Amino acid sequence: MSLTRSQVAGLLADHGLTPSRALGQHFLVDPNTARRIVRLAGVTAGDRVVEIGPGLGSLTLALLDAGAEVVAVERDARIADVLRQVTGSRCEVVVEDALKADLASLSAPGPTAVVANLPYNVAVPIVIRLLETASAATRMLVMVQAEVAERLAAAPGSRAYGAVSVKVAYHASARLAGRVPRTVFYPEPNVDSALVEMVRREAVAVDPSVATEAQVFAVVRAAFAQRRKMLRRSLDGLVDAAAFERAGVDPTNRPEDLDVGAFGRLAAAR
Repeated sequence: MSLTRSQVAGLLADHGLTPSRALGQHFLVDPNTARRIVRLAGVTAGDRVVEIGPGLGSLTLALLDAGAEVVAVERDARIADVLRQVTGSRCEVVVEDALKADLASLSAPGPTAVVANLPYNVAVPIVIRLLETASAATRMLVMVQAEVAERLAAAPGSRAYGAVSVKVAYHASARLAGRVPRTVFYPEPNVDSALVEMVRREAVAVDPSVATEAQVFAVVRAAFAQRRKMLRRSLDGLVDAAAFERAGVDPTNRPEDLDVGAFGRLAAAR
């Protein structure tokens, strides 16, 4: 079971609600897409799932039908009330902003899957918060704006590769899992979406005893702040010439040429 376009429109009308542009509310209205997301997420009976931005419950219902135990985190209290009715209180609904909620406790005890249609305007910070704080969330499948999806999953050497790509790679392996057309949402957004799968590493990509996360990303941020420049220029004053040699990194490279391991070596060598 999942919600169709007419059902979503009816629920909004019955409760006197209008989708909030400020909250980035675009409700999934295609049952086939909801089932596809659950299938790609590998959700099976008994799995614990945190869903962020459930809206009226189209994806939530598909997760429940798969037998998952769902914790739905919804910022809009009005929508959360409707969600409880739609799901028959079969899931736990938490009315909180995912940018402020204690995601670590919501995802514990693990392992937990995160399956979500994230609001476009806050998708990246939510993903980063999950990676940095919710260690029990061992796998994620999130639907985001297609351009953002490419950045999250980008590999070194690609145009989309940037500091966010390195942050994801530090904590997880990531890949694009599929495209989603704008026509499956109500109201219809101006862009298409894509699905990103992230699987948390057993240990972060750079050993913290060699270089801490803060040290690694001080280098990453400085490098990508001037991404068109060679590293010897963008990192001038932060990484000296000898450090490039110790790290085995060509100082004439640009930041998009380096993987997370190379950034870790630079951070350790400086």
